[in-house]
This record gives sequence, structure tokens and C-alpha cells, in this order.
Amino acid sequence: MSDSKKTLVKILRNYELYLFLLPAVAYIIIFHYAPMYGVQIAFKEFVATKGITGSPWIGFDHFERFFKTYQFWRVIRNTLGLSIYQLAAGFPLPIILALMLNSLANRRYRKIVQTATYAPYFISTVVLVAMLQIFLSPRSGLVNMAIQLLGGAPVHFTAKSELFKTLYVLSGIWQNTGWNAIIYIAALSGIDPELHTAAVVDGASRFKRILYIDLPGITPTAIILLILNMGHIMSIGFEKVFLMQNDLNITASEVISTYVYKVGLGLGGTKSTYGMPDYGYSAAVGLFNSAINFTLLVITNRLSKKFTEISLW
Repeated sequence: MSDSKKTLVKILRNYELYLFLLPAVAYIIIFHYAPMYGVQIAFKEFVATKGITGSPWIGFDHFERFFKTYQFWRVIRNTLGLSIYQLAAGFPLPIILALMLNSLANRRYRKIVQTATYAPYFISTVVLVAMLQIFLSPRSGLVNMAIQLLGGAPVHFTAKSELFKTLYVLSGIWQNTGWNAIIYIAALSGIDPELHTAAVVDGASRFKRILYIDLPGITPTAIILLILNMGHIMSIGFEKVFLMQNDLNITASEVISTYVYKVGLGLGGTKSTYGMPDYGYSAAVGLFNSAINFTLLVITNRLSKKFTEISLW
């Protein structure tokens, strides 16, 4: 029997499982692959009245225009700087928090701490930015009130471009660390307790058990998450950056996602040759961003597979 017939027999034998899988496959095809048809407007001078197929083909003109614009290096620098800062500062903290929570003997206290740390995750981005503006207000913010009590002058934190990345990253750490730690806590719960029992019998301290049992146990999970994060390093979330952005910090806060949004709607004064919002140009910038992310994902996955034998595929 040929391989294709063997595969068909297996599918027919387990058809119930494939029926369960069908809705998920249909969802991915309809909402993720079918819309990729519209990517071709990145290579066209898109005109809504003419449609995608009727719009004139212009090749790589949009990409060349983006590479030559004065904003190119600024948005690339801001996007990479913010992503790397966020990854370097935020990635290790959920691991540390998970190890600390796993080491707590008092289960009730551990649950309280865990709930308190992941509760900020459920705060909406709009509310989070509003909280930042209230707490950091130069007139009535708690932070500036404390600074003035200590004899200092009030600081307009949200208006300083040099502080934008720090405010963005620290607020993100406060909001997401507890939630991200859940994955590592689940990985720690899968470690065989007998390993810790044997280590205690051998006289290993708690620190050595963390170092030689817990950390190796969650290393595969951490590597997989690192690979996935590298695949999104050029994709800074639009909503939070846009809400924190203002005319005074724009030099540090203009990233690819906000730039694409403004160009796509014509908010930045950029119009197509037909006087419409430049959808083709914004699609080209977005496609360039996705291509960089895909390349970084493949490279990181290959390096991880080569040096650690852990990879996505």
C-alpha cells in the first residue's frame, strides 16, 4: 500500500478528530490566508473605485519611497530600540517571578501574590495610559507631588522624548509580568517532585535546586517563547504607543505601526497620486515589517536548533 493510501486510511479511521480540527483550519484559511490576497496593493497605486485588480501596477515604487523618506531611519531606530529594550528588561522577570512563587512554602500567600501580580493584565490599554497621565501629571500627579516634597522641581514625564521608552517598558512590565509568569509556573509544576526530594536528601540548598532542577526544567519553554518574541521584534503594539504619543515626544515614539496608521489614513499629510489616503504605501511598509519579522523568526529558530536542539520546527 502506498504512503498516500496509508494516510487516507488513517484519516478515515480517525475522521472524528479531523472534524473537530476542521473549524480551526477553516478559521485560519478564511481570516489569515484569504486576506493575504490584498497584499498585492503594496505593489500597486491602489484606487478604491478601480479595486485591487484594476489598480495600476507600480512594482517596488512604494518600497523605494519608504527607504528614501527622512522618517525611515527614525521609525526603524525607534521600533528596534523599543522592542529590544522591552525584551531585555521584560523577558527575564516572569521567569524570576515564577521561580520565586514556586519557592514559597505558604500556598495561601503564594496565591495572593500571584493574583495581585497578574491582575494588572486585565486593565485595558486606554485605562493604563490614563493612569500614567494622572500619576505623572506635572501639576497634580503623585510622583511629582513626592518630588516637590523632597525639594525638587516637577517633571513633565510624558513630554520628554528621552523618557518615553522607559515609561512604555516599565508600565508594560507592571502590566504583563504576572500574567506571563503563569506559563513558567505551569512548566515548573510539570517537574518531577522526586528530583527535589532526592536533591534535599543529598543536602542541596534551595538555591541549588532552583539552579540545577527548576531552571533546566523551564529552559525549553523559555527558549520557545524567546523565539516567538524575536518573531515580533519589529511589531510594537500600536494602541499603547499611539495613546502615549504627543507632539513633544514624537521623535522617540514614532514607530512603524503608528507611521503605517497615519500614512494609511492620510493623517501625516501623505496622499496618493489620486488624492486618496495612501493605502498602497502603508501596505508596503507593513509588508516590509512582516518580512523582517519572518526573517528574524527563521534565523532565531535555526540558531536555537543548532545550539540547543530546541526549535519551533
